[in-house]
Amino acid sequence: MIRPIHNRNTKLIKDGKYKRSLKDRHIQLIALGGIIGSGYFLGTGEVINQVGPSACLGYIFGGLIVFLVMLCMGELSVAIPISGSFVTYTADLISPRIACGVGWSYWISWVMYIPAECIAGGIIMEYFTGINGYVWAVLFGLIITWINITEVSMFGEIEFWLSLIKIIALMAFVVIAILIFFGFIHGDQPSEIIGGKFISDQGGLFPNGIPVLLTTMVILLVNYQGSEIVGLAAGESANPSKMIPHAITNVTLRILFIYIVPVFCLVLIFPWYKANLDHIVFADALNYYGLTWAGAIASFVTLTAAISCANSGLYGIVRALNALAREGMAPHKLALLNHNGVPQNAVIVTLVAIWLVIALAYFFGQSTIYISLLLVSGFTGLMAWISICWAQINFRKRLYKAGYTTKDLKFKTPLSPYTGITAIIFMTVCLIFLLLNDNYEYKIAFIIGIISFVVPIIIHKFHSKRIDHKKEDDANRSLQFKDIFPKRI
Repeated sequence: MIRPIHNRNTKLIKDGKYKRSLKDRHIQLIALGGIIGSGYFLGTGEVINQVGPSACLGYIFGGLIVFLVMLCMGELSVAIPISGSFVTYTADLISPRIACGVGWSYWISWVMYIPAECIAGGIIMEYFTGINGYVWAVLFGLIITWINITEVSMFGEIEFWLSLIKIIALMAFVVIAILIFFGFIHGDQPSEIIGGKFISDQGGLFPNGIPVLLTTMVILLVNYQGSEIVGLAAGESANPSKMIPHAITNVTLRILFIYIVPVFCLVLIFPWYKANLDHIVFADALNYYGLTWAGAIASFVTLTAAISCANSGLYGIVRALNALAREGMAPHKLALLNHNGVPQNAVIVTLVAIWLVIALAYFFGQSTIYISLLLVSGFTGLMAWISICWAQINFRKRLYKAGYTTKDLKFKTPLSPYTGITAIIFMTVCLIFLLLNDNYEYKIAFIIGIISFVVPIIIHKFHSKRIDHKKEDDANRSLQFKDIFPKRI
């Protein structure tokens, strides 16, 4: 017997052969690492260019959605702490077929998004060194590969410091933006309090109309994608019942100060029509006031953001692919772990797919491929979030049916099931509005997202070979609801 799963009072619940090596600070920074990537620094420029100063309202709405999803994830992750969590939750609490679609579409989304992060890092380094950006992209890929095949504690430590760089930089930007706002720093611009001139005098809060904000919510929400990695890491955290709720609370608060506040400061000091996808909007804002040195630092931070986000993303999708294999929805060999407790086969397969995308991206325009990858990733990421909320709603139903109450839970989603239902409605509306955007990339992303979700479901329907793990000591068997909450007689 390798895992004591029936006693919910035990401090440690094992999840197969995964090593619980991640500390509290690792879990918190892994989540932030996943959600603060180059997409935030580059993609925010695209959002602001389309919707104007109301981008800050979009980030507030996005933060609300993430908060609701994280509350649902928290209850599931603490009650059933497993690696690759939402795939297994979906299979156990909703449907194996839906889990197959969600898991594979999530994997596909990051397989396309990670190369975008590597390429973004390469573009930045090419600007500073003159060496071809694809050379740097390959180098960053190799670094990420090494990190993810070492022990998980090493991954956690590296990700902690990479994420810390981003957080400190964004806090510094807020301080500088406040000084600019009050006229203490002005460069070639007039020495005066800026006030609301960049909001009221240039078309107002919604210069292109309110509907445009809704049609761009998916690309905005992709900047929040990665918060679900908290749940994916649950099987490797040392004390899930303590760490996961702590991480969720802190990540939610930090989203407010690290995402929403910097964007609000940005639209206060920088003309929205000057923002675009071709430049780092935070660097452009600082350069606008003569702070070229600060703009260079912002570029460096975007580089670390690209590496960090790709690093966290690879960690997450490898665990998701491993979970698919453990559920019988992917080749069984992908469920195996090496002596360091790392799903090495899943890492190798994922890396091969990522390198193929990097190679194919060479033949497309950088801006076009970047925005397309962001959109597809946003669509499929929202599908994963919807499955998390749906699974939590079903979890509560099954909990009551098995004879338990919320008193048996160490972390409870407040106002359930309305929390999950509200989040699902918000996210569904965002997906529908994706089709209403005039840019063809948005419509193509919707179609690709649907295909990546539906095709695995169809394949599973006709070729499913679901593994029946009957032995309690099966190392590849995933924890399920019945293991933690056996029916009370």
